[in-house]
Amino acid sequence: MNTSFFISLITAVFIGGSAGYVGSLMTTKKMSLVGDVLSHIALPGVGIGLLFGLNMSLGALISLILGVLLIWWLGLKTDLSMESLVGVVFVLSVAGGFLIIPEEELLHALFGNIYAVSMMDAVVAVIASIAVLIVAKMIYSKMMLASVSEDLALSSGVKTSKYNLIYLFLIAIVVAFGIKVGGTIFTSAMIIVPSATARNMSNNMRQYSIFSAVIGVVSVIIGFTVFLFLGAGLGSSAIGPIIALASIVFFAISLLFRNR
Repeated sequence: MNTSFFISLITAVFIGGSAGYVGSLMTTKKMSLVGDVLSHIALPGVGIGLLFGLNMSLGALISLILGVLLIWWLGLKTDLSMESLVGVVFVLSVAGGFLIIPEEELLHALFGNIYAVSMMDAVVAVIASIAVLIVAKMIYSKMMLASVSEDLALSSGVKTSKYNLIYLFLIAIVVAFGIKVGGTIFTSAMIIVPSATARNMSNNMRQYSIFSAVIGVVSVIIGFTVFLFLGAGLGSSAIGPIIALASIVFFAISLLFRNR
């Protein structure tokens, strides 16, 4: 196990845990596909970063922040659902990203590059993941109330537009710092699948959020283990799909568990 592999593993473990935890809110709000779509909003920033020699994660974060602000602003100006607004910005981002990103780097943008993560990337990703977990924990009850009834949340003094913006920022951070390891495929998989799996296995919301984070972490560890022994010949971009498949295996197991 070389240093690059270990650094990527540590980064992915923290990103996987925070993505799973944040994803539990997304599934509860019936916005699972938003995580997948939102992750692709990073593509123009990745392309600009590659063209101008900037850090890929920094470019992705800038792109995601601008995308989130645009979605939030459109939400204030229209009556369209969050899913519709994210879809509009998704089309803009994917089209722009594919035109900007050099063809030889496109695979890494979509699926990641296990050897592209530096020690500084790992440190920043760990700090960012911890911050995401803390903030998500702080807003969890308010987001849950809004998911049950937005009118009830408003009457209780919860500013739903404010917390929706914070929530979208949390997703943006997870995506931006996970993109080097597994690309947009990895980050969207880690947001959606662990939370869907945990929902089949949980009896209450506390279990649900914790299981989501744990499944995210375990999926990463298994994915890296499989890559270490079997996937090296597939290339550095294979880690994202392997992790995604590992999380799908857990989802399949959870279905069997649920049917008992």
